[in-house]
Amino acid sequence: MRIPVSWLAEHLELPEETTAETLAEAFIRIGLEVEEVEHLEQVRGPLVAGRVVEIEELTEFKKPIRFCQVEVGKTEDDEPKLQSIICGASNFAEGDLVVVALPGAVLPGEFEITSRKTYGRMSEGMICSAKELGLGEDHDGILVLPPGSADPGADAVELVGLDDAVIELAVTPDRGYCFSVRGLARELSNALEVPFGDPGARPVPEEERPSWGVTLQDETAASRFVVRRVTGVDPTAPSPWWMRRRLALAGIRSISLSVDITNYVMLELGQPLHAFDTTKVTGDLVVRRAETGEKLTTLDGQVRELDTDDIVIADDTGVVSLAGVMGGQSTEIGQGTHDVLLEGANWDPASIARAIRRHKLPSEAGKRFERTVDPAVAPVAVELAAQLLVRYGEGTIAPGRTDVGEPKSPAPVTMPLALPDKVAGVAYERGVTARRLTQVGCKIDLSTSDDGVGQITATPPSWRPDLTQPFDLVEEVLRLEGYHTIPSVLPAAPPGRGLTGAQRRKRDVSRAMAGAGFVEVLPFPFTGADALDAFGLAEDDPRRHTMSVLNGLEADKSQLTTTLLTGLLDTLQRNVSRGQRDLSLFHIGQVVLPGEDLPEVPEVGVDGRPSDEQLAALRAALPEQPLHVAAVLAGQREQAGWWGKGRSADWADAIQAARVVADAADVELSVQAAEHAPWHPGRCAALKVGETVVGHAGELHPKVVEALGLPKRTCAMELDLDALPLTERRTAPDISAYPPVLMDVALVVDRGVPAAELIEVVRNGGGELLEDVRLFDVYAGEQLGEGKKSVALALRFRAPDRTLKQEEATEARDEAVEAAAERFGATLRA
Repeated sequence: MRIPVSWLAEHLELPEETTAETLAEAFIRIGLEVEEVEHLEQVRGPLVAGRVVEIEELTEFKKPIRFCQVEVGKTEDDEPKLQSIICGASNFAEGDLVVVALPGAVLPGEFEITSRKTYGRMSEGMICSAKELGLGEDHDGILVLPPGSADPGADAVELVGLDDAVIELAVTPDRGYCFSVRGLARELSNALEVPFGDPGARPVPEEERPSWGVTLQDETAASRFVVRRVTGVDPTAPSPWWMRRRLALAGIRSISLSVDITNYVMLELGQPLHAFDTTKVTGDLVVRRAETGEKLTTLDGQVRELDTDDIVIADDTGVVSLAGVMGGQSTEIGQGTHDVLLEGANWDPASIARAIRRHKLPSEAGKRFERTVDPAVAPVAVELAAQLLVRYGEGTIAPGRTDVGEPKSPAPVTMPLALPDKVAGVAYERGVTARRLTQVGCKIDLSTSDDGVGQITATPPSWRPDLTQPFDLVEEVLRLEGYHTIPSVLPAAPPGRGLTGAQRRKRDVSRAMAGAGFVEVLPFPFTGADALDAFGLAEDDPRRHTMSVLNGLEADKSQLTTTLLTGLLDTLQRNVSRGQRDLSLFHIGQVVLPGEDLPEVPEVGVDGRPSDEQLAALRAALPEQPLHVAAVLAGQREQAGWWGKGRSADWADAIQAARVVADAADVELSVQAAEHAPWHPGRCAALKVGETVVGHAGELHPKVVEALGLPKRTCAMELDLDALPLTERRTAPDISAYPPVLMDVALVVDRGVPAAELIEVVRNGGGELLEDVRLFDVYAGEQLGEGKKSVALALRFRAPDRTLKQEEATEARDEAVEAAAERFGATLRA
């Protein structure tokens, strides 16, 4: 909403020192968002009013050129001072008052005015248009001032309003009344404590009979419909300069007198109006819903197929207007219109909002109707528009006014008198609540409840349908008193409390993953069936059983995710499409696992606190939401350089990511070969704590990689963090001060033996002296025999209390090899 400061000041008694910045600060103080304060670009140098004395038409040129004599003041002898000026516009005549930039003036855009010879004549200045003065985009003709508004030679800067400023505000949906000068001026009056003259309080003369027949066939479509007829309007009458200027500064283009008046009244009072050419309306007007198959050619020339939800205005010929959105071409105000039918209505906001989006027709009128318009101001707005047509279009108001419909009055709201003090934590002065609510427009009634507590009953005004409950009234009191007066006091932190063990573990895991070279991302938390199909999940896979949100942000992603990999792989693919090739990403977040027999969510009212039974039922209806950690890898895990060739990420890196998580969580993680979609069946590991599977890691299935457009050999890991046992107190590790004994062994086993299981058997067989086992090579060759492989392990032995002897280490090694031989038939490779 753009509004000139001078227009606001017209309805307020502001001190002389008030600036545009003062008004902007006042708006901000009471909760309105100011986007910009724009001061009109000043003209430097002489800019004066001038009267056109003589016009000579120069016909020897291809385009119309006029050589004008313009009076721009008086000489020392008190004679008219004339200035010769060349001008190409033709919308002014001898005797008109215009704006003249004399030599030495600099117009907006650093356009300097000089005396120069052009078209064979000497031009000593410039007759200006509104665009050349920075007052709008209208460059069709010269700016002609009202007769008698100034003497020739008078300073034109203040005359045309170049000393004005424009405030642009972002009006929130709940404050539709602020889409008008009336509403904004009232807000400033409350903020600055200055008198306010309500333009919506103009008297409306009573009329005994209707001016036009109107039937509200659908009473839910319009709560009020007002019609006033003006005849004998001069179709050639121009809009007055002051009106065109205000519309231009508000961002609305001047079109014609009738249209400009409806736009002006809309900005002034917040009530959009529509003007029909009365001669094109046949029979009574009917307000109804559109019928199946009906069409309307709107003012923009488009033929639109109407929906049965659309509110329309029809006459005997059919639909003539899409109510609240755009009028029809058949009853459009044209260049010869002299009989105007003015309509001001109050439409159903939800229906208008749907129609705007359905037909893709946003407009200034629709913006106001979908936020609710004051139904009480409709007759005032129609009467004001009719009077302006009489004043500037020489029309005559026809007898009678049609006013049908019964808008509902806002319901009274009762609250404890001290509720604003309690909410804000501030002891306001006596009478503040009643005074502030009265400023808003409420009618106040003070009383005492049965238990002796003072209370206040406020009946909201017609323009505030958003005031429906006590806390709405509290908000009005607090914002008008000033949010800055509410103290900001942090609650005292009780001693002995901090992060829970689960919270500390989550932070430890996040830091550990970042330290391992992974980048944390926050993927889109919803998914769709297509992603689960691409994963190759079976129809009975529990991860397919999810929940859908009623109003998803994306139509194809409306399901709560059961796995973090859907969003994480989507993030990976998006990064790859933007040129990133080497990626290691991770995410810690909740998944939703509703299970099969989840009870329905009970309905709980908002009139009071839910009972313990209701809270228990609500908690029981919530799905399980465990915390997972997932990681994906693609491209190079180790970059190439002078230090080496580099290395691509593989399944082992995904498993190592799981080990990083386990180390940070202080749990022992074991790895076992598994088959689990969406991983490659031969390169997938089940991650276990004890005998419980807590996740999976490995290389993704090639079909999944292809379906999702991922880099080849993409790897992933997902682990249920909540399934890991929580270690509240970690014991410090015992570090031996004695030297280790290092030994390597190569065990020949069948190729189907998992290396992880072999390592586990060796670790257990080596006893307490075996401190660590590390795999460093796997080899398969003809000399080993068919179906055999050699697994090379580095063993580290150490005693905690003494220097270990070679014989002790050798005995422990032999026991470890014997255990592998008993379990897998392993033999030592020579």
